[in-house]
Amino acid sequence: MTERNVLGGALEPCGTDPLTGFYRDGSCACGPDDVGLHAICSIVTQEFLDHQRSVGNDLTTPRPEYAFPGLHPGDPWCVVAGRWLQSYRAGAAAPVLLAATNYRALELVPIELLREHAVDVPADPSGLD
Repeated sequence: MTERNVLGGALEPCGTDPLTGFYRDGSCACGPDDVGLHAICSIVTQEFLDHQRSVGNDLTTPRPEYAFPGLHPGDPWCVVAGRWLQSYRAGAAAPVLLAATNYRALELVPIELLREHAVDVPADPSGLD
């Protein structure tokens, strides 16, 4: 089954440099093994990275054993939905690419919060509210 994005379409790729996703396939696919729900395709900012480090989630230090290169501001990354929400509540949410964000993110994060931080614009923006 093809996974869907939060807009109801096919899940688009999030990023390949660095290679993101729970499965390190460039997408925010969330299979049965992804208990953390790496569902939100974000463009990480320094503010987001600093906040995550302050709550014990260091996303900047490389962890080769997990094929994790360490992130820099501007990197696209499939962020754990609960961690993104944590940063949102602290005023440090990273921008979101809705077309590349897995619909399962909606299990924890309301679409309104994701839209508030959306940075992708559809080819035909006339349908935006």
